[in-house]
Amino acid sequence: MAASKSLSLLRNIKRICAVSISVAKRSIGGITYVPDPPPAQGETQKMNLVQSLVSAMDQAMERDPNALVFGEDVAFGGVFRCTLGLRDKYGKDRVFNTPLSEQGIVAFGIGVAAQGSTAIAEIQFADYIHPAFDQFVNEAAKFRYRSGNLFDCGGLTVRAPYGAVGHGAHYHSQSPEAFYAHVPGLRVIIPRGPSQAKGLLLAAIRDPNPCVFFEPKILYRQAVEDVPVDDYTLPLSSAEVLEPGSDVTLVGYGTQIQILKDVCSLARDELGVSCELIDLRTIVPWDVDTVVKSVEKTGRLVIAHEAPLTAGFGGEVASTIQSECFLSLESPIQRVCGWDTPFPHITEPFYLPDKYRCYEAVKRVMNY
Repeated sequence: MAASKSLSLLRNIKRICAVSISVAKRSIGGITYVPDPPPAQGETQKMNLVQSLVSAMDQAMERDPNALVFGEDVAFGGVFRCTLGLRDKYGKDRVFNTPLSEQGIVAFGIGVAAQGSTAIAEIQFADYIHPAFDQFVNEAAKFRYRSGNLFDCGGLTVRAPYGAVGHGAHYHSQSPEAFYAHVPGLRVIIPRGPSQAKGLLLAAIRDPNPCVFFEPKILYRQAVEDVPVDDYTLPLSSAEVLEPGSDVTLVGYGTQIQILKDVCSLARDELGVSCELIDLRTIVPWDVDTVVKSVEKTGRLVIAHEAPLTAGFGGEVASTIQSECFLSLESPIQRVCGWDTPFPHITEPFYLPDKYRCYEAVKRVMNY
């Protein structure tokens, strides 16, 4: 009897695993990165997201002798190899390891930035950035304001890998951007791919405000495209319309842009619906005007991000658009987000706002 029950239990476990694997294939494991079009001018090189970040920091340090790179394990390249080769090129005084203290890393960055250096700090995982929250909120964000613009730490940029990766569970998969979006004085930036990451990171490093730069780590090596070799920047707090459309506006950032590209194709092929896709790129301060202009045209809005629904940044977008575009809306605004639970492990595919959940939201706004 015991052997029979054990065999039955084993079969049930195998069925659950098979279902989980099947769902995983259509979510995280099923992301197909669609490269951005190559720039019209200038030399380019095939780079993944990691290589584009290394290129950005290399050029920032080459141009600015006061630029420093520091964090846990960055001296040998970091756990994701995003600082590979920088110590060999620029020396141990400009690229160095720190103690395992996120609060100390950000506090040190504030101090050296206030003294005129360009501080490029790395937090190994965004999930562990929270011990530094007080330094971000009460020091970095308020430094300029409390001194009446006599002093600032605008030379501080803090990089951190964030988001789902397929196996990270609750301590290596979270999306904490909304916590930092709540803080006046910080700029929060999230790129969607290699060419965007290089241009936005260089812009963040040179921006006169402290910046938090979240990098979608699942795309570190999966995302490969033509990236300009030369130094360049992209505008901060400026959203980009990736696909023009007339029926519904889709808004996202980071990895979710790849999901929403699939949704655009699915809605067009299955429903005959034209979706306008917008990448926010910077979520604070975010580009309200671009989204308002789109929703005034389409009359419908779907917002998607991996972070949980409650108090997620999508709520801020929805509230603003509800206020600015009330008379243009043809249906209630939809948010497709992570669930209000700790980030799961085996059930991660059910947690994520995959293309099927986003597609259902498009159907709801079109059928309202």
